[in-house]
Amino acid sequence: MTRVTRSILAGVVVALSSVGSASAQSNCDRACLRSVLDQYLAAVVKHDPKAAPLIVGFRQTENAINVSPGGGVWKTVTGLGKMQRRYLDDVTGQAGYYGLVEEGDSVALATVRLRVENRKLTEAEWYLARANDPGLNGPRQPGRPPANLLNPEYLIANPPPDRVVPKAQRLSREELVAVVNSYFDAITSHDGSVALTQPGCGRAENGSPAPAGRFLPPLAPANANAPANDCVSGLANFNLSMVVARRIPLVDQEAQMVLGMAVFIRRPGSPTPRNVFSEWFNVEDGRIRTIYTAMFYPEPERAVPNWPPYEGNWPLPTGIVPPPPAPRQ
Repeated sequence: MTRVTRSILAGVVVALSSVGSASAQSNCDRACLRSVLDQYLAAVVKHDPKAAPLIVGFRQTENAINVSPGGGVWKTVTGLGKMQRRYLDDVTGQAGYYGLVEEGDSVALATVRLRVENRKLTEAEWYLARANDPGLNGPRQPGRPPANLLNPEYLIANPPPDRVVPKAQRLSREELVAVVNSYFDAITSHDGSVALTQPGCGRAENGSPAPAGRFLPPLAPANANAPANDCVSGLANFNLSMVVARRIPLVDQEAQMVLGMAVFIRRPGSPTPRNVFSEWFNVEDGRIRTIYTAMFYPEPERAVPNWPPYEGNWPLPTGIVPPPPAPRQ
């Protein structure tokens, strides 16, 4: 085969793959994704998996635990709450819900990630924060607020944006992903200057302002010499050795919102537990303005995040998985 022939064939392959890619993307556009997302959520509320277009082999996890259709939230969720946001990615065929869900008399916070293929649901991944879940310092104490900082009232008063950003003001998908990765890199390197964030950026951790008392401060601090107190302040002393199992599965370019997921691994010897988080990044003017999380604190033996390419526990605790035997001489 000549070089020219190989070049022509390569061009044909690229062209065909482009057509296939465009076809796959147009298979379920934003309106389709929203419809499937709403159909799924309605089916969960009705406790009826048959009311959703689930494929054979549909896979669902809730805080990294596998749940069969009809179990877990299919039994407990009785309605959607007072704060709801939907974000759509017609390039990857994924839809997301961030908001409150009702479980009888209780309210929980959820991130839901769905994958749609051929207008059917293949995956559902839930990150749930409930009032009695453990937090950074262990279980909830009697008479105390939720240990995981769950704060539905604050989130209702300070919700994520629900908007369509004009095209001229949008970053590309690649740029949005790079902005989010800069935030994770800043945490790992303990250097807030690495992150592409706006001054005074805010973060709502399970609905509560973090740092405490600060969520939407003025973008320009009143006193330039005052210590920083925003979403990247205090990283130099942050109890973390690395951000691992990092994924960015959904980019809503119209809304300029990005879903990031990862696991915080603490410094060696620290008794502080890992936390597994979903974070919705609101990007404005090319930088992160606000971050909204739904996160949980798994016990050491739980495999997280339990989704490809990180199906197993991350990292594998040495006390649970023994080291491999030494090679034979």
